[in-house]
Amino acid sequence: MSSSEDEPLVAAVQAPPLNIPSGATVSVKIIDTTTTIKVPLSLQMGPKIMGHDDLFCPAYSFLIEHPSGRKLLYDLGTRKDLENLSPSIVGMMSAPGWHFTVEKDVAEILEANATSTGSIEAVIWSHWHFDHIGNMETFPSSVNLIVGPGFKSGLLPGYPTNKDSHLLESDWAGRELVELEFDARSKLGQFKAIDYFDDGSFYLLDAPGHAIGHVCGLARVSKGTGGEEDTFVFMGGDTCHHGGQWRPNQYLPLPKQVFPTKPILGRSVCPGSVFQKLHRHNSAVEEYYRMAPNFPQDYQEAEKTIHHMQEFDAAKNILVIIAHDCAPLEPNSGFKFFPNGTLNDWKRDKLDRRIRWTFLEDFLPAIEQGAQQETTMEAGLTFRPR
Repeated sequence: MSSSEDEPLVAAVQAPPLNIPSGATVSVKIIDTTTTIKVPLSLQMGPKIMGHDDLFCPAYSFLIEHPSGRKLLYDLGTRKDLENLSPSIVGMMSAPGWHFTVEKDVAEILEANATSTGSIEAVIWSHWHFDHIGNMETFPSSVNLIVGPGFKSGLLPGYPTNKDSHLLESDWAGRELVELEFDARSKLGQFKAIDYFDDGSFYLLDAPGHAIGHVCGLARVSKGTGGEEDTFVFMGGDTCHHGGQWRPNQYLPLPKQVFPTKPILGRSVCPGSVFQKLHRHNSAVEEYYRMAPNFPQDYQEAEKTIHHMQEFDAAKNILVIIAHDCAPLEPNSGFKFFPNGTLNDWKRDKLDRRIRWTFLEDFLPAIEQGAQQETTMEAGLTFRPR
């Protein structure tokens, strides 16, 4: 679903400056990890919108390649052999309404496409949840594992030393486990940042709240020429799980017109006001969904992280992709998945405009019935380290 980007329903508020210094670039390739997830939406967010009962989504990995030849992976999706996750996770996945399928491990996808797992310098886990950590045993011990703040003190030891742990000690056994240390003096926007390659090409961002050690990534993928700005890809991890959790907002109101992939109310061009009326507060500048109170590790910090990401999403030179966004996999998205291309030309290809409002199509049943979003929500899933 695309939109008429220059015509919001209401005037947008200007987002604060991000103050990103100049720097080099990297190549970013998005990998479909072949993970498919279906869970009840109310476990993670609300209030309910009629007809949108489940979160049905993929999980992405990102291959970051520096001009020097150094390579990183940000996230790995879910491991293929689900039965070999820690017993506590295997038990949780059998809950009613939960369905997971995985066709391949990321290591298989890389090796099948002329990218050796031995060429990877490090894997970065956005956080410790099982649908992001893959199977580190499929990578040689030379591959470091990078985790966010608080990981070691909050999550070690893993299984089997701690029989109730959600994590497997085998994921880091025999390899270097690197825990990031952020300095408040180095910030991009409102995120504390680490310049990984020391040349401004790729940053890791401290993005707390959803889970212990949650981190995002920011990659510079092109240098501006002829007055154009540099362009970036923002890897949002699980800052949000659905586009309606951070859009619309004061910086990015609903557009006056949206162009759905299939007719809405018999129209190929749909007024944005139709989606405004669906909103529980009839708002064009407030997110549809809020996090379920029990779901994030720290609700207030998670809410701040969402607001910080919204400031990046408002920038016309930054493409924001969360781990579980269905939109890039839509046939008309224009995305080229590994090994068929990179995200470096996303601005030229207008990928941001192609996917920004695609999530609204999840609300078509409610729109067709003239329903309005409910105002109350459930407490949600409690998912904490053991």
